[in-house]
Amino acid sequence: MNLHEYQAKAILKEFGAPVSRGIPVFTASEAQEAAEKLGGPVYVVKAQIHAGGRGKGKFKEAAAGDKGGVRLARSVAEVKTFAAEMLGNTLVTVQTGPQGKQVNRLYIEEGAQISREFYLSMLVDRATSRVSMVVSTEGGMDIETVAHDTPERIHTLGIDPATGVMPHHGRAVAQALGLSGPLAKQAEALTQQLYAAFVASDMELLEINPLIITHDNKLKCLDAKVSIDGNALFRHPDLAALRDETEEDAKEIEASKHDLNYITLDGTIGCMVNGAGLAMATMDIIKLYGEAPANFLDVGGGATKEKVTAAFKIITDDPHVKGILVNIFGGIMRCDIIAEGVIAAVREVGLKVPLVVRLEGTNVDLGKKILRDSGLNVIPADDLDDAAQKVVAAVRKG
Repeated sequence: MNLHEYQAKAILKEFGAPVSRGIPVFTASEAQEAAEKLGGPVYVVKAQIHAGGRGKGKFKEAAAGDKGGVRLARSVAEVKTFAAEMLGNTLVTVQTGPQGKQVNRLYIEEGAQISREFYLSMLVDRATSRVSMVVSTEGGMDIETVAHDTPERIHTLGIDPATGVMPHHGRAVAQALGLSGPLAKQAEALTQQLYAAFVASDMELLEINPLIITHDNKLKCLDAKVSIDGNALFRHPDLAALRDETEEDAKEIEASKHDLNYITLDGTIGCMVNGAGLAMATMDIIKLYGEAPANFLDVGGGATKEKVTAAFKIITDDPHVKGILVNIFGGIMRCDIIAEGVIAAVREVGLKVPLVVRLEGTNVDLGKKILRDSGLNVIPADDLDDAAQKVVAAVRKG
């Protein structure tokens, strides 16, 4: 689950990390009040969307101008003007895609005098089963560009979960950033604070870009991007309450309510599969035959008739879907349950696109019989290759 910048900074502040004062707002009048409370003389008006590249982004509405989603304001009046221009408009960045994201909230923050900029992040390294810290002197830039052009300027260090963060980790961060004296001490303290926040909040990612040195020689987290492990949210009801569903795909939200693993993609063939590996193979073979999957959907090994019905409805609600492929290997999951779920869903929502079903495994003959006797226009398939070819042909024909 992704957090907004102001939510991420609130967590960091709880653990003692240095962040600028700021106030989240939802209206232009609230923005004016926030600026008056902060006192100026310089303010930063930041669009709050779940996407990077906000400063370089462009608004679709001409009224919002070409000043991007992060703006420097030098008066309370200018803060209110910028807020009115940005709220309700769609911001397009390199990470949103051409459709962009609507800006529904802003963060009004006090300005900072920047002396130097760095990059710092923490993430879970699956290869080493450790939290890795990535630091670079090239702050304010896309880390992917730095990795490509000047990889020697990126430094990575792992933190053993058995010991947690140690003083030498902080010293390594300071050395990588070329800091000494009081700034090195600040870097050591910040390393401790960020690791504590990362572990305590079950973060998957913590990115600070940039981490700055101010003119009075202080380290400060000028931006913060945080992603929380969704599987750990049951431990953090306070963090779960921060979820902004307006930033998420409606189909993915609905899928999560039914404990379905669903991700929206850009293709035209809807997929319903049991097992992540089989789902990946299904998407690959659709691509092999020249079409693209409209989603990743793993109904899991213990799906019920109701769960399958919900999954099918989510697929059919996608206007981009021109055909559906159901590919089930019944081990724990029984093929007759899948068949009953598909029939129930089709009878409830209708079937306007070709449907290809491939069943194999437990109760496969019963599942196929249920589909045959249903009277529905279902295209049967013998194996995965056959299923992929049939659904691709049906989509191209229709």
